[in-house]
Amino acid sequence: MFKKLSIKNYNFILLILVLACMIFGVIVIRSVKEEIYMKQAIGVGLGLAIMLFLSFFDYHIICNFYNVIYLVGLGLLFAVILVGNDGGGAKRWVDIGGIIFQPSELEKIIMIVFLAKFLSNLKENDEINTFRGIVRIIIAVIIPAGLIVVEPDLSTTICFLMIMATMVYLAGLSYRLIVTILLILIPIGSIFIWYVQKPDQKLLDDYQRNRIMSFIYPSEYSEGGEQQENSVLAIGSGEVYGKGLYPEENVASVKNSKLVSEQQTDFIFSAIGEAFGFVGSVIIIGIILIIVLQCIRVARLARDDCGRLIAMGVGCLIGYQSFINIGVTTQLLPNTGLPLPMFSYGLSSLLSIAIGIGLVLNVSLQKRRY
Repeated sequence: MFKKLSIKNYNFILLILVLACMIFGVIVIRSVKEEIYMKQAIGVGLGLAIMLFLSFFDYHIICNFYNVIYLVGLGLLFAVILVGNDGGGAKRWVDIGGIIFQPSELEKIIMIVFLAKFLSNLKENDEINTFRGIVRIIIAVIIPAGLIVVEPDLSTTICFLMIMATMVYLAGLSYRLIVTILLILIPIGSIFIWYVQKPDQKLLDDYQRNRIMSFIYPSEYSEGGEQQENSVLAIGSGEVYGKGLYPEENVASVKNSKLVSEQQTDFIFSAIGEAFGFVGSVIIIGIILIIVLQCIRVARLARDDCGRLIAMGVGCLIGYQSFINIGVTTQLLPNTGLPLPMFSYGLSSLLSIAIGIGLVLNVSLQKRRY
């Protein structure tokens, strides 16, 4: 269970950077909404304990129960649909023993572990590029993705599918199959965009359609874009060096005027931009990039395909979700509901990232020997 590992192989850079981001997130959250920061601080302490524990726990043992983990994830997603708590017109949270959390956040990590082992097995049996193998992969991924869509949580589903697709590609999917899939998906995507613009479309809820329409036609659909416009205003007002976490009362501040609602969650990057300016924003993006690159480095040195795919999956999770979140806050992408990993308020996302990083740290400790 706990192998004899050499501490010299421990990736302290990854651990320190992730912990620093989590602590920095608490500091920013306190400046936005002081009454909730302590809960996030406790989550950071718990996340550190999880990362340290999992970093010395052999990931192969966890992967050996990949089928059980997969079923547990499905059970949690079904629980959301059956007995989930409503919030913002969607059911995304469950209450177990007084603990409220969002299973779709944990499901990303569960599927990374499951798919890493599942794809490794397919590759060992030379089934990764067979019709049977592709069908099994699609079924395994589409079931949890469908349950997340039903909540409804379209943005998480899109990020989820991006991670899964990248892992399948990295597992060794042939380029001929990739081209075939793209030739199928691109027309489907175009038809989807055309269809959802019709007033009588049935695929999306109204708020989801309005978010897409506000991006395509910002002047006509202001509901989804107003929040983003205020976010851009906040980031721009920070100029080069920012206004600081607690600007004086005579200094105009988007944060103090509450123009961005619930800024401590999905729009926390706007608070960072206003407080620390262009320089601070670039530093934060740079740190996120280094964390992703560290995950890629761990993947390259992993002792087996399972470890390699886990590290790449977690790297994709942090990279893709950060890109989407920052793209939304800067109005480069349609408005969604994805948190900024390690920074945004919310224990479900925070602890899920901690679990993922803990596994990556263990993969790095078991790197292959030359």
